[in-house]
Amino acid sequence: MSQTFSKAVLAWYDKHGRKHLPWQQDISPYRVWLSEIMLQQTQVTTVIPYFERFIARFPDVRSLALAPVDDVLHLWTGLGYYARARNLHRCAQTVVSEYGGEFPDTVEALSELPGIGRSTAGAIVSIAFKKRAAILDGNVKRVLARHQAIAGWPGETATLRSLWEVAERFTPPRRANHYTQAMMDMGATLCTRSRPACERCPVQFDCVAYGQGNVLDYPGKKNRKPLPEKSVQLVMVRNPAGDILLEQRPDSGIWGGLWSFPEVASDLDASDWVQDKFGAVTTTELWDTWRHTFSHYHLDITPVLVQLKKSPVAISEKKALCWFNPLAPQALGLAAPVKKLLDKIAEADPRQAPAGGRKKAVRR
Repeated sequence: MSQTFSKAVLAWYDKHGRKHLPWQQDISPYRVWLSEIMLQQTQVTTVIPYFERFIARFPDVRSLALAPVDDVLHLWTGLGYYARARNLHRCAQTVVSEYGGEFPDTVEALSELPGIGRSTAGAIVSIAFKKRAAILDGNVKRVLARHQAIAGWPGETATLRSLWEVAERFTPPRRANHYTQAMMDMGATLCTRSRPACERCPVQFDCVAYGQGNVLDYPGKKNRKPLPEKSVQLVMVRNPAGDILLEQRPDSGIWGGLWSFPEVASDLDASDWVQDKFGAVTTTELWDTWRHTFSHYHLDITPVLVQLKKSPVAISEKKALCWFNPLAPQALGLAAPVKKLLDKIAEADPRQAPAGGRKKAVRR
């Protein structure tokens, strides 16, 4: 069965597989690795512009390793799951320091690097080095779970073990690079989560779930509990020059290592908090609350814009704080909600040029 499966997949790839994605050109371990990290829990159409910007700024692993982590996080802004970006930077540094800038060519060695798991390692080995190695990303889990009618949520140990056994058995000894790409393509374009195109699937003829008529039952779902809800005020402190106070978050936790606004508990008076910390306040604007959902909880965010009477000088001594000019933004890693709010502040900034004119922003 395994040979029949892989032959059908490869025949489909030759006719219908995607071959013109940016990371499929000038294939190298670096480009494959970068694309695989970006594609984790993120769609291809979203990743393409990020990948192209990254390659333009960091054309190889050495340039990425030497870059400040803020530059990396800045280019990652909006892509989400920011631990990926921090691990990306750490991994690049490790490849340069321990492997002379050359990625190792085995699943075992790659899996020891920061942020690289077994499936990502398999993709690098098979696509970049053209050696036999199995993968099991989310798309491939779905294809194999349906084809073999493997019940259970893939996050469970027993289910995952069964899926890996099939993935290893079905991966062919030759053209593993094309087979790997084909499996990812099939999961993304045919064997989709909600509306699979079974009539066009090359392995439909012996797909167990299709034969049973219950394709959507696979893979099994995780038992989900209602997400807890939290609330916070993001305090946008603005000095008389129009700059906004940002602070760098700890490396661990949400938005780890990114620059954000100071947070204040929702039951506190933000204006009083700012006055205690930074001095006299002239105006306070309470903006509409909105919900930002993480994988493990909902966060209700209330932005508060607080205008200072004069600029405090003490914050310049603290490395985790900085003044940010919305009209001439620095290359900092920003969480997507923070960037959205800064853009809104910039649009209303009185330093903006009037209609028909253009004012040059000054970096502070």
